[in-house]
Amino acid sequence: MTSRSAPESASTPRSAGHWPLRRMTARGRDEAHRVASPLELLFDLCFVVAIAQAGAELVHAVAEGHAGQGILDYAMIFFAIWWAWMNFSWFASAYDNDDVLYRVVTLVQIAGVLVLAAGVSKAFEDHDFLVVWLGYVIMRFAMIAQWLRVARSTEGTERTMALRYAGGVLLCQIGWLGLLFVPEAARPWVFLVVAVAELCVPLFAEKAFTTSWHPHHIAERYGLFTIIVLGETIAAATVAVKSAVDEHDALGELLPIAAGGLLIVFAAWWIYFVVPIHGHLRSSGEAFLWGYGHYLIFASAAAIGAGLEVAVEQTVGTAHISALSASAAVTLPTALYFLAVWVLHSRHFKVGIAQQIVLPTTALLVILCTFLGDWAVLAAGIVSALTVAVGVLMTTRVVTRESAAGTARSA
Repeated sequence: MTSRSAPESASTPRSAGHWPLRRMTARGRDEAHRVASPLELLFDLCFVVAIAQAGAELVHAVAEGHAGQGILDYAMIFFAIWWAWMNFSWFASAYDNDDVLYRVVTLVQIAGVLVLAAGVSKAFEDHDFLVVWLGYVIMRFAMIAQWLRVARSTEGTERTMALRYAGGVLLCQIGWLGLLFVPEAARPWVFLVVAVAELCVPLFAEKAFTTSWHPHHIAERYGLFTIIVLGETIAAATVAVKSAVDEHDALGELLPIAAGGLLIVFAAWWIYFVVPIHGHLRSSGEAFLWGYGHYLIFASAAAIGAGLEVAVEQTVGTAHISALSASAAVTLPTALYFLAVWVLHSRHFKVGIAQQIVLPTTALLVILCTFLGDWAVLAAGIVSALTVAVGVLMTTRVVTRESAAGTARSA
């Protein structure tokens, strides 16, 4: 992660032969054909295992009428997953040399997130964060090892930057010990303080030297993770509907939820990928906000799937909450997703006030759908689909006008 632009370099560590160990030097920001590696794809898939566990526990908490505590626990655990994923993604964009040690340390990080996933249930049910903390520490100490390799391979301000990263991450891990020893009522405050400290580490580390992350690579990494999270949402909702149909024979009641949920996910995918964001990321200040802001996109996308599961459980009578609460479990994260995508992506490409207000208006309408009872999810899905249709129509009109104007000028 960076807070300002970095000097471009033509060096490419992967081109320096096939030695098992190579110097951890920066890759070039102008490197051609930079795409996600198979190791990064495996990394993403394993991280989604932890997201699925957090989503399942959120479903249980909301369905049992403990939405407030469930959302708080979900936000805390999702932060650990997202922050470890994001730190690795930006580091890899700048320093992935794909040697043996790099691969092994990355596999250790994957093991860490699987340990974290194993502790999610105890964190939600018993407020015991020991296993979650242990998994997070494994991931973060692996990240420290990567930064120390960079420090050993570089000099000057770049070496100072790498040592600041390593030291900052280490200090934050000490701070996270508070989740294990402070009283339960104080844990949200410990989380808030240490989370802010984590967010400040890149700002502190890159004061004098900024990493050479690759705009195309970063945009692809975030896009792929968004697709994987949306896929997990579809999978979770499908399993919930199938189980409800098998156990309660309630296909008629569940069809509106299934149809509405599918429309929401399709619209979520369309809206995120309708514009190429990599060109915007060449501004490092914007890239900084864009990267951090994806916490809301990823968390809300995963929460949509949890909300659909809650809606299914409420429909068949296994959730101890009202229809209004079950509807809100879907509509609120959906509205948050649309707003976050508008702030981070869409608003940079909209022309005129009419285009700019489409997604904020959609978010408001989706929230209003909450009050439609059993038809809330389907209504939210229809609103989401209509938003895509309106966006396509507006874009088509703009392109048509520009084409006509260009023809007139050439004539």
